[in-house]
Amino acid sequence: MDEDLVFKALADATRRHLLDQLYTRDGRTLTELEEGLDMTRFGVMKHLKVLEEAGLVVTRRSGREKLHFLNAVPIQLIHERWIDKYDVLGAERLHALTDLKSALESTMTTQTDTATTTVLVHRIWIKADADTVWRAITTPEWTARYGYKSPSQFDLTPGGAFAALPSADMVGAGVPSDQPILDGEVLEVEVGSRLVVTWRTLWDDEARAEGFTRLTYELEPRGEGVTQLTLTHDVTGAPRTASLISGDLPQFGGGWPQILSDLKTLLETGSSLEA
Repeated sequence: MDEDLVFKALADATRRHLLDQLYTRDGRTLTELEEGLDMTRFGVMKHLKVLEEAGLVVTRRSGREKLHFLNAVPIQLIHERWIDKYDVLGAERLHALTDLKSALESTMTTQTDTATTTVLVHRIWIKADADTVWRAITTPEWTARYGYKSPSQFDLTPGGAFAALPSADMVGAGVPSDQPILDGEVLEVEVGSRLVVTWRTLWDDEARAEGFTRLTYELEPRGEGVTQLTLTHDVTGAPRTASLISGDLPQFGGGWPQILSDLKTLLETGSSLEA
């Protein structure tokens, strides 16, 4: 991630407005994003290009349409780099960072109608080869070290089972160690590059009742030992699940942005964010 590109993207009010629009409802077309902006279509395209180059927007094709999705991971990383590490300094010394904190969080404060959010897309670049990232996603030894620290087990064959077990902290709080908190089925596997599974939350009754959603990991080598990881979570018809995994409910953690940020930190530094 290039921090300069992220700061440049966030410095413009129009680009912040576009991010707010995607936060309110993700997966919009260019035509939808143009609405309410007093500028040409070409001008909006230029702003979206800046956001894409910063990694804050990810695009996907749906038939003839090009859809735009908010990628909150770079904002999460900036927040951890420039806000969280200075929390111990006290309010007086944090004064110089107030404007920065407001600028970062202003892109994430609009009301979200999660009932209309059907697809969440996150993209991150990790200084690690694709095989290492693949193992970090698919083996319990690695998944127990970042994010919610829940060991995940995959039978990496189509039709194979997927399950995530409680973390050590969850077990310490009384959750049975052999009781999965997530489950699903492996749908597609291209070892080292693509994994598609169904995904269901078991620890929350409302989310469990929504049934299975669809989760896709795509890994692409980008040269110089860097891997681009794109995560797409289709939560159509599952608004409670969408709220849980997007980080909208902070009492339940930071969702995918936190998990992916922690994965990147672990692979690049050898320690998780909470180590």
